[in-house]
Amino acid sequence: MTSKEHSQRLWYSEPAQNWNEALPIGNGRLGAMIFGRAAEEKLQLNEDSVWYGGPRDRNNEDALPNLPKLRQLILEGKLREAEELAAMTMVGLPEAQRHYLPLGDLLLSFGGHEQPVEDYSRELDLERGVSRVSYVTGGVRYTRELFASYPDQAIVVRITSDQKNAISLKARFNRQNWRMLEKTEKWNDSGLVMGGECGGRGGSSFAAVLKAVTEDGTCRNIGEYVLVEGASSVTLLLAAGTTFRHPDPALHAKRQLEELNRVPYDKLLARHVADYRSLYGRVTLTLPENPELNALPTGERLNRFRQGEEDHGLITTYFQYGRYLLIASSRPGSLPANLQGIWNDSFTPAWDSKFTININAQMNYWPAEICNLAECHEPLFDLIERMREPGRVTARVMYGCSGFTAHHNTDIWADTAPQDTYLPASFWPLGAAWLCLHMWEHYRFSQDRHYLANAYDTMKESAQFLLDYLIEDESGRLITCPSVSPENTYQLPGGESGVLCAGASMDFQIIEALFKACVQSSEIIGRDEVFREELRAALDRLPGPQIGKYGQIQEWMEDYEEIEPGHRHISHLFALYPGDAFTVQGTPELAAAAQTTLERRLASGGGHTGWSRAWIINFWARLQNEGKAYTNVRALLEHSTLPNLFDNHPPFQIDGNFGGTAGIAEMLLQSHTDSIRLLPALPADWSEGSVKGLRARGGYTLDFTWSGGLVAEAVVTCTVSGPCRLEGPGLDSVSFTGEAGSTYTFTR
Repeated sequence: MTSKEHSQRLWYSEPAQNWNEALPIGNGRLGAMIFGRAAEEKLQLNEDSVWYGGPRDRNNEDALPNLPKLRQLILEGKLREAEELAAMTMVGLPEAQRHYLPLGDLLLSFGGHEQPVEDYSRELDLERGVSRVSYVTGGVRYTRELFASYPDQAIVVRITSDQKNAISLKARFNRQNWRMLEKTEKWNDSGLVMGGECGGRGGSSFAAVLKAVTEDGTCRNIGEYVLVEGASSVTLLLAAGTTFRHPDPALHAKRQLEELNRVPYDKLLARHVADYRSLYGRVTLTLPENPELNALPTGERLNRFRQGEEDHGLITTYFQYGRYLLIASSRPGSLPANLQGIWNDSFTPAWDSKFTININAQMNYWPAEICNLAECHEPLFDLIERMREPGRVTARVMYGCSGFTAHHNTDIWADTAPQDTYLPASFWPLGAAWLCLHMWEHYRFSQDRHYLANAYDTMKESAQFLLDYLIEDESGRLITCPSVSPENTYQLPGGESGVLCAGASMDFQIIEALFKACVQSSEIIGRDEVFREELRAALDRLPGPQIGKYGQIQEWMEDYEEIEPGHRHISHLFALYPGDAFTVQGTPELAAAAQTTLERRLASGGGHTGWSRAWIINFWARLQNEGKAYTNVRALLEHSTLPNLFDNHPPFQIDGNFGGTAGIAEMLLQSHTDSIRLLPALPADWSEGSVKGLRARGGYTLDFTWSGGLVAEAVVTCTVSGPCRLEGPGLDSVSFTGEAGSTYTFTR
């Protein structure tokens, strides 16, 4: 194995001691956490549609009759009364949406493992999307290869040994304390079927099916076990599903495995690797690195990094790991990546492992376009489309508005009513609007007008809600009320504190971005001239960004004091990233105020959660401050990264991985203005390097190399025909008109 291949993997010299050390595999829909234990292996399993309970109408019909009173109280500054009224009239009934559940565990117990284990290694090969466990015991070398195949929609476990007839094992399913909801049955002589109810009224039923394919030896069922004795190799095939997609998930899974049973393992592996590589292989990143560090286990490298050592190879692995995780947790036909991607071992997970849409679900998809994984964005678009119908009901019943809306959470059933009675977050109706901006970003990168024509109706419907929801203040401005600035608390001059407000800065930044996206979309596809003018008229009446007494971007319309200056949410910088209204070149005063905002947050202890730190990387990248961008990349790995390189909120949340990968890409390439800027925030320590396959808005793919901090060569491939401007250190500003399908090379 070359040092280059060696570096693109996570590897460890001992089994996982706990879940945060296990290694993830996934095909978007099916996932597993692999512990890599020798004698008693555990694969913790997930299927993306295993959720507790069914769909419900949770909209609070008392919201609309009390909305005028609630607005009056907020505008009069009577925060305690407003919050008491909101807690009764705005909360969903019941207050909680549905939550994500594990599928269960696959437990493997191996015979002939009485002797000590030697020469142990386990790894996750990012180049092939395959996990591998290898060790010697009793003089026999055992090897396991594990992957989750997207083309074959199954998890495959291949167990081999270097001696004939050396493999004996027992396999069974387990669901911890939830076994009362499932039953395991025998299937033929070499399989098991675990089936049951996900729980809750109207919930789905699930099934997981295991099939053992052996070379030599014997295979039989006893009780809840599959027993293999004296085999030279074993391939375990696992399929699973729920009634969310299939009326009889057990039958569907059996048919899958009956087909796969006839396919040689090498072909299953080749199909998986070819499919995976078609996505993963689009982007490569090379930074200055010490090849000798590749010989160290990943955990040891992470510990060295925490002690201040440089390891740019670990950073490139972290970057590519984020791309791997998106491929593994979000593929066409799957549900979107949730708070934990698809990997969750708890029946009562933190924050229900749902889709939190006041930052976290959106952050999961920040790397999708720039990191050349646009197909992985599709599950999010599917969820947004499913949210439209329930979101219309929420808009009408709770607010008396047309269009569709959603609050700060949604679930498998696309629930749009408020989640929890958590005043700093729950009553914020901008979730759908932010999500719809992902559809606009997909168009900006792809320039696919057919896609835009379909997405426009969804974006328009979200904008229609906001047009109805906005109210006129005493100055004639259009403001949101009630709302919050997720999830912060402000203080009035008299000392009273609260969260419900009229007009959070983030609201106006999102609304401006969405209205402008709808205007541009309408012009591009030649529709809705009257609606376009309505949006333009509303844009003229939105409050603009204000600079407060500390030189910071104001978080609210008034320059309130914050109760928690180091708060994890930095919502009022939405217009810096992922928005694009604040730019260093275009709005230098606002960019300077954004920098002051960040400095104040960090000085007060901000960035203490993984996802918040990842957002901060992107902010500094947009401010073209390479030193602080890199400092926060280091901080993300030093303080918010678990042994298996999962992001640590704490506990594990996957958004920090995705936000971190997006931030590293944003340091190398930006395209949110009218030009493509290379190396906008390149740290001094990354003075040499290359990247291939990053995408830019306008329909471009870029490969470029740099030396001494200066661009040496840039290759631009055009998806569509049109003008392009390229900038970067050492590269004179280049303007050219590209033709679709053509490639253009520029050198220093």
